[in-house]
Amino acid sequence: MKCEEVSKELVTYIDGRTGTGTRRVEEHLAVCEACRTRAEEFRKISMVLDEVPAIEPSFGFDARLRQRIAAQPRRPRFVWFVRQPRLALSMALLAALAIMVAKLPLGNPVARPGSAAVQQEDFNAIRNLGVLENYDVVTKLGALSDLTAMPANDAQPPLRQPNQQPSSDGGNGGA
Repeated sequence: MKCEEVSKELVTYIDGRTGTGTRRVEEHLAVCEACRTRAEEFRKISMVLDEVPAIEPSFGFDARLRQRIAAQPRRPRFVWFVRQPRLALSMALLAALAIMVAKLPLGNPVARPGSAAVQQEDFNAIRNLGVLENYDVVTKLGALSDLTAMPANDAQPPLRQPNQQPSSDGGNGGA
């Protein structure tokens, strides 16, 4: 057993409160002169303290003590946080850094707001916005799946001239 371990158990050994470590402490004290001297000093202090009479508290001591404790104002929950200014400062800096990192763009090259590249990129992003909105509506429309495809030669109906009358012979224009 090392001297550090014995010094932790020495007071309980002298008071007679140790359990399993008593034999180990005694073996160490038989070998180590410094620990034995220290144990002897603790024994002398213990004997002096045993001679001092124990003072009994008055009858109402417990009640008065409980009343004083209850009368104390409650401390705020995070008072420990304010008492350690370095901790408070580091937490504030960490929160500010987290906000700054969250606001940074992800993988976008940094460009000046007035540059032509930024303007072209903004234009390309919104140029086909209407088409993309319509594409989303068309792809989710269930009625389109019921339609049959038109043959390729009848893909577009013939165009009529504004003054041309529809004919009864099937759309040949009267010829």
